[in-house]
Formats: sequence, structure tokens, C-alpha cells
Amino acid sequence: MHFVILLVLLILLILGPQWWVRSVLSRYNREDRRFPGSGGELARHLLDRLSLEQVKVEETSGGQGDHYDPESRCVRLTPENLHGRSLTAVVTASHEVGHAIQHALGYGPFRWRMRLVKIALVAERLGSFLLFAVPVLTLITKAPGAGVLMFLAAAATLGVGLLVQLITLPVEWDASFARAMPLLESGYLDKTQLPAARTILRACAFTYLASSLAGLLNFWRWMRLLRH
Repeated sequence: MHFVILLVLLILLILGPQWWVRSVLSRYNREDRRFPGSGGELARHLLDRLSLEQVKVEETSGGQGDHYDPESRCVRLTPENLHGRSLTAVVTASHEVGHAIQHALGYGPFRWRMRLVKIALVAERLGSFLLFAVPVLTLITKAPGAGVLMFLAAAATLGVGLLVQLITLPVEWDASFARAMPLLESGYLDKTQLPAARTILRACAFTYLASSLAGLLNFWRWMRLLRH
């Protein structure tokens, strides 16, 4: 019974943030012709205003969500946010512009995330190989020390991916409330819209929370398996 309760709590902890984010973004995704432009047009305007003309604004492809691509220096928005004139579209666009600002200013956590993402791509592949190699290598060599070495290597490689997820949270929060919110408060939204804008920005910042929790749970599960 205790196991079932724990399992339900874990599911709620991981899926709850995802459901809340989708609910918030959907709630404010109604077209509002009072906005002079779409989310994509606001993103372009803000980037030009901030002398970031080299940053492009494009539509996402392949089912990707809204994001800023530091490699190609591009703000990518989903079709509804690129072309829509809803509060969700406008606020989400400003959040992604916030990441472009972080990149331009050399914001420390953003730079660290960029480096760690590249390392994690290689480390996760290596970690997956090592996890399956632990019992085989120990069986062949008959040496417990080999298993311990592989365990430490696997833990390190899995930990890089988890570190990327954890450092993403303050980066997202900074993009929402230290970058996007001051821009929106400088005349782009009226006072009645600001509370809802803060809620949307909070949702944008929490987009990666569920994946961070899932990553932490997966890391803990693998560590338990490898210890036995």
C-alpha cells in the first residue's frame, strides 16, 4: 500500500508540472486583436530594439516547442505563438528573447548550460554503454574493482545530464523574470495583463521542471541498481 502511494506521489510530482504548464498556456491562448502584432513580430521588434538584429525569428519544425537556439542564434516559436496575437504568444516570445539577451550578455549559467549540453550528448551515450558493460566486464575479469570503476564512470556520465537539467531551472527563471518581465512592463502590456503575464512566465520557466525531476528519479534508480 505504501509503495502504491509513493508511486502515485512520484507520478503527480513528475506529471503535475507538465499539466499545469499546458493548462496555463492554453488558458491565455485566446486571440486578442488589441495586440498590434503577433508573438513573432514582438520578438523581432524586441531583438531589433536591443540591437540583436543578427538573431533570427523562425517557426519551429519537427514538433519542437518554443526555444532559443544559441548555435544558430535563432528564436524559434511554434506556429500559434509565431503568428498568434494572444497573451500566451506575446509573453512566450518575450521569454525566448530573454534567452537571446542572456546569450548576448554572456550570462554565466547560460554559458555553462551550453557547454554542458555538448558534453552531455557524448556522456549520455557513453554512460548507456557503460551501464550495460558493468556486469559483462565484471564477469569476464572476475575482478570486483572493474565493476566499481565502471560504476563510477557510469555515475559521472549520467550525472552530467542531470546537471544540465538542474542548471536549466535558474536559466529559465532568469529569462522570465530578469529579462522578459521588465520588457513587458515597459509599455507592451497594460497593468491588468501583468498578473497573467507573470503566471505565463512562471509556466515558461517551469517547462523543464518535470524533466529535471524525471532525470533525478532516473539517476537515483540507476544508482540503486548498480549498487546491488
